[in-house]
Amino acid sequence: MDSIAVVGIGNNLLQDDGVGIHALRHYEEYHADPDVCCLDAGTVGLAMMNRLSNLQGLVAVDAMRLGKPPGTVTVLEGEDMDRHLRNHHGSVHELGLSDILDALRLCGDLPVNRALVGIEPEQMDWGTEPTQKVAAAIPSATARIHDLVLDWRSRSRPEAAI
Repeated sequence: MDSIAVVGIGNNLLQDDGVGIHALRHYEEYHADPDVCCLDAGTVGLAMMNRLSNLQGLVAVDAMRLGKPPGTVTVLEGEDMDRHLRNHHGSVHELGLSDILDALRLCGDLPVNRALVGIEPEQMDWGTEPTQKVAAAIPSATARIHDLVLDWRSRSRPEAAI
C-alpha cells in the first residue's frame, strides 16, 4: 500500500465538464512523478475499482458545482470528501465516485488519504476546451494536487532514527 493515484473525471466533449481530464493532463506535464499513477476515468464506473485498490492516497479531480464563481478551486479531504459525496451531487460523476469509494470501503481498501479537487464550472455545452475562467484555474488545481501528494508522502515516511 504505497502508491498514490490522481484520477481525472469528466466528459471532455462538454467544455467545463471535462476539466478533470484537462487538469490530469496538466498535472502529468508539470508535476510528473513516476510514483504517482495518473488515470483518466472519463465519467467513472465500477470498472475503475481494481485500479484504485491498495492505494496510499487517491486524488480525484472533477468539475464540481458548489455555487461559487466559475474557476473556483475547492479541495475536500477525507471525511469532508465523503460527506460531500454522500450529501451533495454537484456532478453526475460524483455518484460514480461515491459508488467506487463505498465499494473500496466495503472491501477494506478505502485509502486513508483521499481528496476531491473540484473546479467550479461555467458552461457544460458541447466543446472540447474548458471556458477561459475554468482553464485559468487548472494550474492552481494541479498545484493543490501536487501539494496533497507531497503532504501525504511526508506523513507516510517513518521518522529518522535519532
